[in-house]
Amino acid sequence: MTLIANSAAAAPVAEMIAIDNASWELYELLLRDTDGQNVRITYDQGRMVLMSPLPIHEKVKTLAGRLIEMATFELDIPLSSFGSTTWKRQDLGKGLEADECYYIQNEPLVHGRADIDLTRDPPPDLAVEIDITHVPLDRPSVYAALGVGELWRYDGARFGFVRRTDSGHYESIAASRALPFMTPQIVDRFIGLTLADENAGLREFREWLHKLPEHRGS
Repeated sequence: MTLIANSAAAAPVAEMIAIDNASWELYELLLRDTDGQNVRITYDQGRMVLMSPLPIHEKVKTLAGRLIEMATFELDIPLSSFGSTTWKRQDLGKGLEADECYYIQNEPLVHGRADIDLTRDPPPDLAVEIDITHVPLDRPSVYAALGVGELWRYDGARFGFVRRTDSGHYESIAASRALPFMTPQIVDRFIGLTLADENAGLREFREWLHKLPEHRGS
């Protein structure tokens, strides 16, 4: 077991515990024991990391989620939100909590449901991944193995979008496949505005949405 603590000489780092050779049973036990606590657990074939997110991590992921939710609401795009759900598959030996995640293209398949099981249902179409704290596991590869179609990744300075290819890996994209009018630059702009003034930034984002052809055609 490795404890990864904050360093005063570096940028803030969330406290983490990394465990090698962890069994799936231990992973399931810790999920149950930490339910309702602000602890994120990532599991990848025996390697497990427990992390307590920093406030800025929670702030940015929430604001990104609000942009997605406002865009789909204003443009009347079907959406099923699953927040920080734990997604896992024992047969793959992989599991994690998303920062935020949504069904958009596959929303009709999960409409009105909360009993999602990745062994029979599609994975989320879009997830938000805030990579400020540099978890010592390749979380995107876990998302990819679970089949999540698109990630919006934030590295502490800017967003980048990636999509899952037929080979099961992610590649960079210039615009979202789930929400084609959204680009990393647009998200960066409005995350900056909402970090400065949340309601003012969201009002400006709504005004921007109303000028889109997608809104005029809705």
